[in-house]
Amino acid sequence: MDVGFIGLGVMGRPMALRLAGSGRKVTVWSRTAAKRAPLRAAGAHVAAGPDEVFREAPVVLLMLADGDAVDAVLGRGTPDFAARVAGRTVVPMGTTSPAYSQGLEADVRAAGGRYVEAPVSGSRVPAEAGRLVAMVAGEEEAVTQVRPLLEPMCHETFVCGRVPDALLMKLAVNLFLITTVTGLAESFHFAERHGLDTRRFLDVLDAGPMASGVSRMKAPKLLARDFDVQAAVRDVLMNNRLIADAARASGVASPLLDVCHALFADTVALGHGAADMAAVLHALEARTEGVATDRPAHGG
Repeated sequence: MDVGFIGLGVMGRPMALRLAGSGRKVTVWSRTAAKRAPLRAAGAHVAAGPDEVFREAPVVLLMLADGDAVDAVLGRGTPDFAARVAGRTVVPMGTTSPAYSQGLEADVRAAGGRYVEAPVSGSRVPAEAGRLVAMVAGEEEAVTQVRPLLEPMCHETFVCGRVPDALLMKLAVNLFLITTVTGLAESFHFAERHGLDTRRFLDVLDAGPMASGVSRMKAPKLLARDFDVQAAVRDVLMNNRLIADAARASGVASPLLDVCHALFADTVALGHGAADMAAVLHALEARTEGVATDRPAHGG
């Protein structure tokens, strides 16, 4: 089946490259011309705009920053919307609010299209390796149509039921990711400020039961102070807000997440929004320095 792919950012480009290498006819588009060249070189057809993507492909995957970006590409709220989605299956793979996804599904179906939400768990490196984990939700027939298209990008795909349960599952997974990486950064900071050999500290961590794929990816970045982006701080903060909103809406307590929310907001305020999420270390260091000089610790 021909497939369209829109959104060639940190995650989208390696995902689209995996798809282009799978032997399918892939039509791609991005607002940024420079991001299209690697896909053209990989054999994908680069469209002139979203209209061409929807004309060429019965299924269109979207890896876009947020709901506003999705609405703009789909032409939602304009006559272009129905022209694009009618007879097509629309598959947002980014992270939005569950309520947004429910509303978009209703609009797509009313316009004669199909809708599958398919958020993925993983960052740039798993995307490059085709090791993302997909969570999908939607009508059974549409999910069955979409699942084979995810195989070049995702080593596991879990069917979560009806929209928005895939996004709720993604938010639950991201809550664990955010608190885990923040805890790792804080423990690294604790060891470093006590004068410990931080490489030895990470070796001890890696040998024990707390070691994980996340710790093995992020610990070397902390050690080298390498904050080259895999999952950007500002995106983590957006995810944090989505989780917090969903928790508040359902009356669920999220005390660990709330602390992380403040720390990632601090990290953005310190100018590290485009850095990898491991750069939350900067916020921890700033708070330590504030305590050391008797300044009030920001955010508590």
